[in-house]
Amino acid sequence: CRQEVQELLRDREPKEIEWDDLAQLPFLTMCIKESLRLHPPVTIISRCCTQDVELPDGRVIPKGRLCSLSRMEGVRRGPGVWGVLDAIRVPTPAPRNCIGQTFAMAEMKVTLALTLLRFRVLPDDKEPRRKPELILRAEGGLWLRVEPLSAGPQ
Repeated sequence: CRQEVQELLRDREPKEIEWDDLAQLPFLTMCIKESLRLHPPVTIISRCCTQDVELPDGRVIPKGRLCSLSRMEGVRRGPGVWGVLDAIRVPTPAPRNCIGQTFAMAEMKVTLALTLLRFRVLPDDKEPRRKPELILRAEGGLWLRVEPLSAGPQ
């Protein structure tokens, strides 16, 4: 990700990201999406069936039925199915999106890109303990170590 950002902004001073630059960061985008798949901020999603859905065992979920799906550990990391972080994974398109999704993705890209240009980001020594609620949180927060990449002006 750092290399992609450095290459995109190599001829600019000061380092600023413009709206059109965001589309030029495909690997950074894939890494953000894969991270969100492994650690979704919302742990349960619900959808209303728009048509009858036949399951492999022959049972049918009738049209109009509200279905909830847990996005917790077993679903997102089933052995042999999802497993590990893979930024190249092709995401499955969703029929509905959050109204602020484009803004949130742009905000994440800019923040992450400018951080990676200046710092090395390392995890804290302690493994975070998940606190599943409607919104996934970590007990005591998430802590990172941030080290400047160079001694020059940041």
